[in-house]
Amino acid sequence: MLYTQRMNIHNPKNLDRILLLTTWVRIVEAGSLSAAAKQLKTTQPTVSRRLQSLEQIFKCKLMLRTTHQLKLTDEGDTCYQYAKQLLEQWSILEDTVGSDTAIIKGRLRVRAPHAFGQQQLIKPLMEYLTIYPEMRIDWLLNDTSPDFLADNIDCAIHVGAITNPNVVAKLIGYVPRIIVAAPEVIKKYGDIKNISELQQWPWIAVSTFYNHELVLKNTLSNELSVLGLDPILSTDNLYSALECIKGGLGIGAISSWLVKPYLLTSQLVHIAENWQADPLPVYFVYPYSNYYSKRLRLFMEIMTKGIQQMIGIDQNDDHIKM
Repeated sequence: MLYTQRMNIHNPKNLDRILLLTTWVRIVEAGSLSAAAKQLKTTQPTVSRRLQSLEQIFKCKLMLRTTHQLKLTDEGDTCYQYAKQLLEQWSILEDTVGSDTAIIKGRLRVRAPHAFGQQQLIKPLMEYLTIYPEMRIDWLLNDTSPDFLADNIDCAIHVGAITNPNVVAKLIGYVPRIIVAAPEVIKKYGDIKNISELQQWPWIAVSTFYNHELVLKNTLSNELSVLGLDPILSTDNLYSALECIKGGLGIGAISSWLVKPYLLTSQLVHIAENWQADPLPVYFVYPYSNYYSKRLRLFMEIMTKGIQQMIGIDQNDDHIKM
């Protein structure tokens, strides 16, 4: 510590080179100095000074600034490629040299769906931060596919099919979906004799997963039925759909974990009980890498258990082991 304090901080060669390389990688992947500063929780002038220090060390320009974008020089591209490798090796060194009782610290940026992330996953999230108090988490809630490089996302929790082939996707489990309605809606439309009759009922569609068509499967006979729908409301927000269904506006196919409390209090009723929409897969998604940090692996382990408990599945099921 005394040696560090006595260093000439104005000499770029004495600066924390890991920090400089980390900043450079963030600039390249974020696409701008301001975006990099936001992700690094610092200011744009600080990022700019680090860039200048790195350029002084290498005695060359690493990037050229134009009106609309940043363009890497050949030296800048080479620096980026080697910096990625060096930072990865540094992570391996930290995890390898550190003992099992070594302090887990650092920052993770995690993207989670609104429905899971704003309430149901808070308990395992708090558990992780309680066990590892030196960790810092950026908990980002949205339902879009993440840009891992540009947004500096370490991992994402994703519900539904994986459409990006350039990521690693680890299956956590499946979320059953059932058809529910408020009691007054059932009273108004009466009992159904054929599943196709539900096409005439007012529907609230969760547009992320279904809109004008919903495929149902009979859990007893495995018979399939395709319903053509004209929803009175389509929304990409699961909670908005739930509130409209609870309010008697229409019926919908909703994740069973979300509606369970309202079924117990009879605010909602499970209709066509033998028919279900295909269950939705839940994945941990993250970019390809030769090595994943211990802090990330521990995070996924704790969150996986929390998610599996939430959706009510057997953690020993061979089909969903990580």
